[in-house]
Amino acid sequence: MNTDIVPPPSPWALFTEWYALAQKNEPSYPDCMMLATVGDDGMPTARAVLMKDYDDKGIVFYTNRESRKGRELAAHGKAGLCFYWKSIQRQVRIEGDIEKTSDAESDAYFATRPRGSQIGAWASQQSRPLDSRATLEARVCDLTARYEGRDVPRPLYWGGYRLVPRYFEFWQERDYRLHDRIAYTRDGATWTIERMYP
Repeated sequence: MNTDIVPPPSPWALFTEWYALAQKNEPSYPDCMMLATVGDDGMPTARAVLMKDYDDKGIVFYTNRESRKGRELAAHGKAGLCFYWKSIQRQVRIEGDIEKTSDAESDAYFATRPRGSQIGAWASQQSRPLDSRATLEARVCDLTARYEGRDVPRPLYWGGYRLVPRYFEFWQERDYRLHDRIAYTRDGATWTIERMYP
């Protein structure tokens, strides 16, 4: 059985500890997280994205900013994240405000992506209807030819977001569904810590 969570003053210390454990034990994509947004009609939607960076300012991911999630993030400026690591029986939920990464940050990360993924960012009109797979493949061929022999620039509509947390919840599986839950709520420059019923 897991031991009780002993919460440090900052949630980032606990997140870093758990993420390092997940990196050692999770068989694939320990950086995968569910991103939840909400539309103008109040309908929530969630999808898996990859965390690309984090520090005490927030958690960073990248996407097409004209996609459904991009439009919803722009309209409401808030989102939720959820990491679930089955291998270590732990989950972290995070809620907060959204800000765009700088052009310099987005350019730097885009330059590290595989060339095929860079072409894909241009080829995909993410979240829009597609008449056939052949249309997408033709766009990839055209763009591959267009950028042959030169660097692929970052599309202006593609970039990063940083979720700046207001709330963390750490969940650890325990026997008989008597799970361990610790919540951190931001209070100015400090965090209020509460233990929660499972």
